[in-house]
Amino acid sequence: MYAQHFGLDREPFSIAPDPHYLFMSERHREALAHLLYGVSAGGGFVLLTGAIGAGKTTICRSFLEQIPNGCRVAYIFNPKLTVHELLGSICAEFGAQPQVPATREPTLKDYVDALNAALLATHAQGGSSVLIIDEAQSLAPDVLEQLRLLTNLETNERKLLQVVLIGQPELREMLAAPEMQQLSQRVIARYHLDALQAQETALYIRHRMTVAGLRGPLPFDARALSRIHRLARGVPRRINLLCDRALLGRSEEHTSELQSPCNLVCR
Repeated sequence: MYAQHFGLDREPFSIAPDPHYLFMSERHREALAHLLYGVSAGGGFVLLTGAIGAGKTTICRSFLEQIPNGCRVAYIFNPKLTVHELLGSICAEFGAQPQVPATREPTLKDYVDALNAALLATHAQGGSSVLIIDEAQSLAPDVLEQLRLLTNLETNERKLLQVVLIGQPELREMLAAPEMQQLSQRVIARYHLDALQAQETALYIRHRMTVAGLRGPLPFDARALSRIHRLARGVPRRINLLCDRALLGRSEEHTSELQSPCNLVCR
């Protein structure tokens, strides 16, 4: 809507998790490195947490683009499932079909047996299997316990399934509970994604506008950048919303101020 007013190829501040816009601050690089390490570690859990809008899903999408060849990935977007539903979803993602008569529904054992067979087949071909669960803070305790049990699937050499849990800060609190001790001990890598600092916010805004095709000066002055950081508290999704509204508002002003710095952000 406003891209042409600022000489852009496309609008730079969509809240959709587009890996092309991934801004690799030091924290984002560390978070991505933890995910990549977890894939190569051979079993257990990898934990990535952060506030809403901190960039977890975007990092995960970038991570998926760097998955090694031969690694099969199952991605669960909606974790508000029962144990039965979760196992069914995981089997469907990995193409594991329980062998049961048409006269009855698959049991938990049927699902686990089918999944184990599929994971063994991938392992025999020299591959690996990764299960990614987004919004994992919504998992029920019994579902988390079932996930722990799935990491028991193994050969004599290695675990067959790597589980990546991505969620909000509450997920850390959940796993710190005494009843989650066994699962927590299987977390081989964990990282909490903090908000951006003021300087990183300015770099983040410039990065997104450059990716979107900005060729001239940044249409935000220092005062606007400082205000955006303060109002958004360094959270990328909030930064996107503020910048998007500021640029849209400026583009609709049919005055000579159209080309001046956006120094009245979020009035």
